[in-house]
Amino acid sequence: MYSEVELVRGVVVLAEKLDKDSPFSSKSVITTQLLKDLLKEKASKDHGYFLKVTALKKVGTGQILDHSRKMLFHVAFSCRTFIPLQGEILEGVVYKVHNLGVFIRCGPLNYAYLSARKMPNCHYVAGTKPFFLKGDLTKIEKKVVVRFRVLHARWTAKSREIRNEFVVLGSMVGDSLGPVYGPHEPDL
Repeated sequence: MYSEVELVRGVVVLAEKLDKDSPFSSKSVITTQLLKDLLKEKASKDHGYFLKVTALKKVGTGQILDHSRKMLFHVAFSCRTFIPLQGEILEGVVYKVHNLGVFIRCGPLNYAYLSARKMPNCHYVAGTKPFFLKGDLTKIEKKVVVRFRVLHARWTAKSREIRNEFVVLGSMVGDSLGPVYGPHEPDL
């Protein structure tokens, strides 16, 4: 689900990067650092993936941090976010196929798994380019766009190679779910 949220973040910048004669230039430096911080953070459990800062509401007065050359500014802003919710219908691109199911990417979501058990009328076909074949002879293979329902979404703060990500379990059980178009067909 996409939503618009208002957030407040502490932004730390080097004092020497700020121009006391040009508030516009200083605001630009603070905004750039805010965007870098959000890119590094990527997502939060409560709000989901940070997609876009839509408005800067307020940049607070800077506070000098201890005896360093850094300053802290409290910044209020609006941000567009995406969070996968149970029951939601999503579309994503298959990037890995194995006999137990497929892995799908959907926008900023990198870890959606569609189990073979949740793909009705599909059977696995092994080979150098493995795929699942549906009863209507459509294939689910790498680079195919698949429409699926979110069965469960779990937040993972840190686990091996995964950091600040949602992990989704999906299903194709239901009407209008399954392959939308393949790698050899034009985008619709």
